[in-house]
Amino acid sequence: MMPPSHLRLGVNIDHVATIRNARGGLHPDPLRAAALAAEAGADGITVHLREDRRHITDADLEALSAGIALPINLEMAATDEMLAIALRHRPHAACIVPERRAERTTEGGLDAAGQHNSLQPIVARLKDAGIRVSLFIAPDARQLEAAARLGAPVVELHTGPYAHAEGDAEAMAAELARLAEAARIGAELGLEIHAGHGLTFDNVLPVAALPELAELNIGHFLIGEAVFTGLGPAIGRMRALMDQARA
Repeated sequence: MMPPSHLRLGVNIDHVATIRNARGGLHPDPLRAAALAAEAGADGITVHLREDRRHITDADLEALSAGIALPINLEMAATDEMLAIALRHRPHAACIVPERRAERTTEGGLDAAGQHNSLQPIVARLKDAGIRVSLFIAPDARQLEAAARLGAPVVELHTGPYAHAEGDAEAMAAELARLAEAARIGAELGLEIHAGHGLTFDNVLPVAALPELAELNIGHFLIGEAVFTGLGPAIGRMRALMDQARA
């Protein structure tokens, strides 16, 4: 499956809600962040409704669903509760991610191969509802093959190990090679390939240049950078770097 020449940018606005929740109240407003992201060139908005509601809340998801025109990508655990929420709101996409309450952020990819029997009915019900299903997985051939068997049309490759290797050129090159090989294998399996986690201005170019990729999802870095430059300029610069990589 060949991706479009335009590499889509999904902006994760979870940590706008994290800042709000640190103090309580209404500010900063994730809906306002989504509107700014749209103006700055984002192609979609990603939110992770975690089981403990540590950042995005149900009310945020309702407000975003009603208030923005961009496609919403709902990151969700493979639970009955999250499935019911996804089926009620009908986001454009649902990305199934592993989730543990003790982790600060999503650590590692989903074990699509080991959890086939529990994932299959969730993937099927989301697809039946017209929701684009994605699995957040490690760049590993076994996981890609499992995603294809499950019938998930999209995978998001976990770029965390690549990003965390910053400062070690040899390790970064090895992780980039893993991503490149996984993207190639996934495309051969007929999957649409996305990537994300830990991407920054300094490390995004080699990933964005991988020709099989159709979308990057980036959040924490952009929200952090917005403290210094504003959200619009931060997203605009990331968009420009992605376009540069594809040019």
